Amino acid sequence: MRRFNVTGVCVPEKHYMVDISGKLAQIKKMVDYGDYFTINRARQYGKTTTLLMLAKMLKNEYIVASISFEGLGDESFESAAAFCRVFMRLIQTALSFTDAPEEYRECWFDEKVEDFIGLGFHITDMCKPGATGSGKNLILMIDEVDKTSNNRTYLHFLGLLRDKYLRREQNKDYTFHSVILAGVYDIKNIKLKMINEGIYTPSETENKLYNSPWNIAADFEVNMSFSPAEIATMLVEYETDHNTGMNVPLIADEIYAYTSGYPFMVSRLCQRIDEKLDKDWTPHGVQESVKIILDEKNTLFDDIYKNLENNKDLYNFMYGLLVTGDGNGFNIYNPIIDLGSTYGFLKKGDSNKAVVSNRVFEMLMYDYFISKDSIQKRRLTGVLQRDVVDGGRFDMELCMRKFAEHYAEMYSERDAEFLEREGRLLFLTYLRPLINGQGFYHIESQFTDLRRMDIVVDFGSDQFIIELKLWKGEAGHEKAYEQLAGYLGSKGNAEGYLLTFDFRKNVIKQPYAKWVDYGGKRIFDVMI
Repeated sequence: MRRFNVTGVCVPEKHYMVDISGKLAQIKKMVDYGDYFTINRARQYGKTTTLLMLAKMLKNEYIVASISFEGLGDESFESAAAFCRVFMRLIQTALSFTDAPEEYRECWFDEKVEDFIGLGFHITDMCKPGATGSGKNLILMIDEVDKTSNNRTYLHFLGLLRDKYLRREQNKDYTFHSVILAGVYDIKNIKLKMINEGIYTPSETENKLYNSPWNIAADFEVNMSFSPAEIATMLVEYETDHNTGMNVPLIADEIYAYTSGYPFMVSRLCQRIDEKLDKDWTPHGVQESVKIILDEKNTLFDDIYKNLENNKDLYNFMYGLLVTGDGNGFNIYNPIIDLGSTYGFLKKGDSNKAVVSNRVFEMLMYDYFISKDSIQKRRLTGVLQRDVVDGGRFDMELCMRKFAEHYAEMYSERDAEFLEREGRLLFLTYLRPLINGQGFYHIESQFTDLRRMDIVVDFGSDQFIIELKLWKGEAGHEKAYEQLAGYLGSKGNAEGYLLTFDFRKNVIKQPYAKWVDYGGKRIFDVMI
């Protein structure tokens, strides 16, 4: 019996898998054309599985040498001779799992090759027409290439591949028909990354020879995330085996709504429903699965926390985007946006805005920022979950009233600049422990900016929509009613909640909490 898999490579005979044949067909077109390219995507984005499936697709037309730099120590790259020996041994081993003749496989290891000039001649001999003994061209795949990206020897290797590619295009050399590199970072920028980090300063000769060592790479534009239709192919396979009666399109859409098709999280949600939630293949089951994974430790989340902690600029950017509503256009030439995209944190949203790439990451980072922020150390409220939960139902009206009361008691004397910067975080810090364990919230990021934030709280079978606004005058407040009523209509909700922060100085303010009828909707309007 197959199962869902989130560790290592996925194997069709053992695991439920999304049908990626459409993606593989796009990649094969690049291989057939003879392109050299890099599949650079965030951690656990299905790169290794894609290479495995691609190699299987190509094996009837090509000899595929598929290798990985995973686990190679620094000693493998301490000199050209060491690298050449390791590289050729990896090729030889990879070819032993193809239909290449044994004598061809053995020819790939040559102790006499001590430098990249020798390796270049060796590659030429092994890639000449007919050299494989099968009439097939040779394809090179290298997984985990960025494990050694901070290494001068590796740059020389990329330069060798580039120069042989250019000479091949001029009919002056023979080399691999296609080269595919897979890793997190964009290989085109490896040299610049090394120089910026002070790993080495190239000599004038190196600068001339190895300027942009991977600038021959074709653009890789295949969408590696899973669409709802692709997610459904995996669920159909599962349903065929288990007959749960799930509504496949509905569940595929629900999974996509939380993950935006991030491969690891798609499989993780399905795995938790299957193994931890007694096969509850309903929207409620998907929500419960989200709650489970938000509370667990896994390698992907560990990477997220590590990357935020190791880069203060990235931390501040994500904090500003999520917590204080700093609006930023999506410009990939902005180094922080580029890095956030590389890690899978960011994507281009509506109106060309930078937004968090999926809802799970959004909730994860909110909880992370709240737990770290010094504001959490304050005693914000004496309210406990039992005060606002009765019979499994959450009393959002009481929750909002209590927040307004304690906010007035504790923060009325704080300066407006502090409150405008931290007011929304105060509310999220207040809300989180009250719904924790039985519910969760997410932010509708397309509506998040300095002036507006929409929070959706799911608690049991109830859903609450809360709009947080800054006071911008009576006309702006009327507009907030209109926006919230429209959003409630789109979500099929009859009631919503509006929390407005008024940070005006030297103005007599009249805080209130009242129900308002607007556009056929009931809105609980709280002004603080």
